[in-house]
Amino acid sequence: MIAQQRVVLLLLGLWSSAFKGGQGQFPTTQNVTVVEGGTANMTCRVEYNDNTSLQWSNPAQQTLFFGDKKALRDNRIELVRASWQELTISVNDVTLGDEGLYTCSLFTMPIKITKAYLTVLGVPERPEIVGFTKPAIEGDMVTLTCASAGSKPAATIRWFRNDKEVQGTKEVNATGKSFTVRSSLQFAVDRRDDGVAYTCSVEHQALDKPYQTTEVLEVHYAPHLEITCSLNVPQEGMYMKLECLSTGNPIPEPVLWSKDGGELPDVERMIVEGLELTITTLNKTDNGTYRCQASNHLGTSRAEYILFVYAKGFPGSTTDPNALGQVGPDHALVGGVVAVVVFITLCLTILLGRYLARHKGTYLTHEAKGADDAPDADTAIINAEGNHVHAEEKKEYFI
Repeated sequence: MIAQQRVVLLLLGLWSSAFKGGQGQFPTTQNVTVVEGGTANMTCRVEYNDNTSLQWSNPAQQTLFFGDKKALRDNRIELVRASWQELTISVNDVTLGDEGLYTCSLFTMPIKITKAYLTVLGVPERPEIVGFTKPAIEGDMVTLTCASAGSKPAATIRWFRNDKEVQGTKEVNATGKSFTVRSSLQFAVDRRDDGVAYTCSVEHQALDKPYQTTEVLEVHYAPHLEITCSLNVPQEGMYMKLECLSTGNPIPEPVLWSKDGGELPDVERMIVEGLELTITTLNKTDNGTYRCQASNHLGTSRAEYILFVYAKGFPGSTTDPNALGQVGPDHALVGGVVAVVVFITLCLTILLGRYLARHKGTYLTHEAKGADDAPDADTAIINAEGNHVHAEEKKEYFI
């Protein structure tokens, strides 16, 4: 009886061990993502193990470690921890070729396995901008191309004009297990692009922050000139300065000043210093058209300023009557008002004359009719009073 009980207990123990093994002896792993050149730790765990060995194999099904025993001669692969419940190994200096499905095996009957995928991120190279030759000439078509190789998955390239994003065209090419990404911008440059920074930004999950490179454009363009005056209303005796504001690349120089199409008058009151023309004491003889002129290898530009000097004590104005293209005081406005007044006066005169002409006439009265034959005034009156029958002879003549 006792022997039978022992047999039953032994069978129950074997069944319990088998039940635990069936329920707990399943290895678990996790997928791993690592940046190219980094270290990947591969861990396999089991909840219950009755002294059964764990094993790691690579995607080519080559055994890396069997328990704590190294099976593959690869100095990059090392043992981190080995026990009945865990087997952890490390793969150092990971390459894109290490990517794939790794297998952890538990050597029970039957063998139980689980798999973990090692993803290797290809780090993009720092970008370069090509295709631009300094300097560009205003109106030229320019193509900027930014390229970055070695990314996996393919990197994203973004363009910025100063701080504002602009859209480029994208091209992706596979090179082995990595990708080369290119993006291009094409546009016609003008003077507004001179000094503008175009930045290529490469973004990728393997990077903590984007890689960036910048190209600052240099654009040559013809000069543009403009004259400014230090006075709103130039008056006799005042100090005045004209400045020739010059833009252009290369900077146009020298600036040449002239008056009324000829050289400046040889007077001590006029001083030329670079871009500035100073008249120390204004008078009426300074009236005229002042011109500045400057050139670079792309062209020549001129600007004019018409100066009218007012009498001393002129009330002044809130606007500048001497702005470029205007002639001293606004003679055009004054002349227009005078012309309108003269025209209206002339029209009124003509209408009045026509009115008077239409109402001009000759009247024959009774008094006048009697006076024709009377020797004196009394007789004329009597004759007039006696001739009422001829009243209808009163006549009017109209012209």
